[in-house]
Amino acid sequence: MIVKSFEMNKINNYKCSFFLVYGHNDGLKNEITKKYFTDKFKGEILRYEEKEILENKLDFFNGILSKSFFDEKKLFIVSRVTDKLNDLIEEVLEKEVKDITILLNATNLEKKSKLRRLFEKNKNTICIPVYEDNLQSLSIIARDFFRINKIAISQEIINLLIERSRGDRGNLQNELGKIQSYLKTNKSIGPEEILKLTDLAENYNVSELLDSCLNKNSKKTIHILNENNFSLEDCILMIRSFATKVKRLHKIHSEFNKNKNLDYVISSYKPPIFWKEKDIIKNQVKKNNLKQIEEMIFQTNEIELLIKKNSANALNIISDFIINASKEVSN
Repeated sequence: MIVKSFEMNKINNYKCSFFLVYGHNDGLKNEITKKYFTDKFKGEILRYEEKEILENKLDFFNGILSKSFFDEKKLFIVSRVTDKLNDLIEEVLEKEVKDITILLNATNLEKKSKLRRLFEKNKNTICIPVYEDNLQSLSIIARDFFRINKIAISQEIINLLIERSRGDRGNLQNELGKIQSYLKTNKSIGPEEILKLTDLAENYNVSELLDSCLNKNSKKTIHILNENNFSLEDCILMIRSFATKVKRLHKIHSEFNKNKNLDYVISSYKPPIFWKEKDIIKNQVKKNNLKQIEEMIFQTNEIELLIKKNSANALNIISDFIINASKEVSN
């Protein structure tokens, strides 16, 4: 059955132990996972990547079927899920195992997806689609935060905060956390304080590097990589910032294919695009076709996983990826 993200408070009304949350809004998915699953769960929490399960299905089955000596209940959280896991999930459903909860986390799943259809139609499973945030939904989050903290705030400051967060719910929550700490010793906050407290979602060097990459300027891309000493944290920032940029580029390119007016698409994009970025994005649309963009979106998921598993080699991994992405590809 389908439960919308804003209806999550109803899930306790359904006696279901299998959940699928899918979509590109990682901030909202993380929020759902924490608020409705991990924070309230009393038992053993096990986390997997789909790849780990497919490489060793027996261990996964044993983990599901075996009882824990210390914990009666188990929560299995599986990330980066695709249709490859469909048959295995059907097997687990048939066994009707008690005292387990399985939460599957996927990116976008098409309507024809076997896994999505399984969770939508089965009365014992819940499918939770999440959609990308817009200016309105992020404004509500920010306004609620200031209302709860009894801080008078203007829409101008809220817009500034969303702008600094690059329209990402996860970034916005991080910035609100900084403001929360500030408010412990201060009764008010203004634009100047927000500028000092909050950071852009990516630093200048990373932003310039990724824009050069998507503009297919290999020479400048390599130069920036050679001129900076990026840390492991920078590598993670780079791949997440890259993912944000290519997802935005994908939406713009898709809209441009529909109405053929690139200036209008960029000007009407929400959250608003800085005027300094507009020409850069125009060039990126011309340099990358939809197939290339979709491939890059897919690759970013793999690269982030590789970086986390091989932290000592993180810079080489991300550098190779960015250099390859910066190369011109014939359409």
